[in-house]
Amino acid sequence: MSFGAGTLSVTADTALLADGGSTAAARLLASWLPATSGRPRRTDPLRSPAPPGSITLITDAARRDLGDEGYALSVTPNGATITGAAPRGVLWGAQTLRQLAALPAPPGAIAAETDARVELPVVDIVDQPRFPWRGLLLDVARHFFPVPVVERLIDLMALYKYNTLHWHLTDDQGWRIEVRSRPRLTGVGARRTATPLPHDPTRSDGTPCAGHYTQEDVRRVVAYAAERGMTVVPEIEMPGHSQAALASYPELGCAGSGYQVATTWGVKNDVLCAGRETTFAFLEEVLDEVLELFPGTFIHVGGDECPKKAWRCCRDCRQRIADQRLADEDELQSWFIRRIAGWLADRGRRLVGWDEILEGGLAPGATVMSWRGSDGGVTAATAGHDVVMSPNTHCYFDYYQSQDTAAEPPAIGGHLPLEQVHSYEPVPPELAGHARHVLGVQGNIWTEYIATEPHVQYMALPRALALAEVAWTPAQERSLADFRGRLDAHRPLLDRLAFSYRPWQG
Repeated sequence: MSFGAGTLSVTADTALLADGGSTAAARLLASWLPATSGRPRRTDPLRSPAPPGSITLITDAARRDLGDEGYALSVTPNGATITGAAPRGVLWGAQTLRQLAALPAPPGAIAAETDARVELPVVDIVDQPRFPWRGLLLDVARHFFPVPVVERLIDLMALYKYNTLHWHLTDDQGWRIEVRSRPRLTGVGARRTATPLPHDPTRSDGTPCAGHYTQEDVRRVVAYAAERGMTVVPEIEMPGHSQAALASYPELGCAGSGYQVATTWGVKNDVLCAGRETTFAFLEEVLDEVLELFPGTFIHVGGDECPKKAWRCCRDCRQRIADQRLADEDELQSWFIRRIAGWLADRGRRLVGWDEILEGGLAPGATVMSWRGSDGGVTAATAGHDVVMSPNTHCYFDYYQSQDTAAEPPAIGGHLPLEQVHSYEPVPPELAGHARHVLGVQGNIWTEYIATEPHVQYMALPRALALAEVAWTPAQERSLADFRGRLDAHRPLLDRLAFSYRPWQG
């Protein structure tokens, strides 16, 4: 990045030009810069010179030096150009231009925005991300959030160049996605009778909690995300964290009856039966519909926190262990995950699961999301598996942001300050020879104690900005002091966009 002298004035007379691969980015940029005419024009910028003062967006496959998500941005007093090798790179360049339009630039090149005019600083930027997976998880099983709330989170993520929304759709406390072949999943599983009180989880609020997404809702969210350069990865929990599914279809459990949608937090002993073929018929029916809704490569199956108590007492599970010549229940879970991984692979998809899927042996081609620290990721990457680093030590945004918990809204516990997030290095020294297997990083917004949109945003911000920098920027180019200086300039932007955030000191 290098700044020059002067500015480019963007007004209602400014033309927005785009080639065929950049028209979606141009439409979004027009909505972000109301000072422009707001009418992007399709052209061939590589062959037709742009009128003076234009903003031109180009998808040029010859710029392979930029990678799939890199971009080059040039602003002069006579116009601006964003170039990417692929449409997603052009989108990220447009987001950078959007930030330049709203934020103070270095001394001597001040950008100032009004409704009628934007002054962009003269600058040249060549930029591309360090990691291909830059994600946030939103848990909608514990508390349900309507589609507009999810879309607002996508807007925030896209502004800071996240490219993956991990949508945690099912858990013990709620099943949130319509499956037409299994209507009781939302008829029964999407509703619990009560929720623990935030200040005393041993007591209940006595208020029903319900909500789910129709398949049309899901298509809307997936399309909204795709338009902003983002993939949505669904999570369908198995074999544990499945009590809402068992309440809907009790025959899927080892006991066969007596289940209800969980009204308390924590790990539950009721899990899907691994010994019955009806379990896998059910999962394949569910996943058939999920694959139709989510076109991305990865399908998350959870795989975490699966107690084996029910399996030890189940005749069918014991028979499965014997038939498959497995050593124990840990190997039974591994067999379970391998079977699902194979089913997904046959359909061109890849399984991703929490690091417990390592127990008993990892399925070929499976990707590990390391949450219990980074050790699981190290083990998996060393063995040649792809990993996403998401350790609770640095990436759990449901933890308190201050040790003065009385001054903070409810949280699950723990302490994760902004500085700790920014300090994270996803490729530890022991993975130096296996760095290619680290796909990236992800922050997680678990919502046991988060029930409203402002609370979601408050817990994410500003920590999500720190993690965005970890995900995008090489470690040797990151500086906490520099980050803090730039972070202060983003406060007016977040205010203007009406995002809630935890105040920070410069």
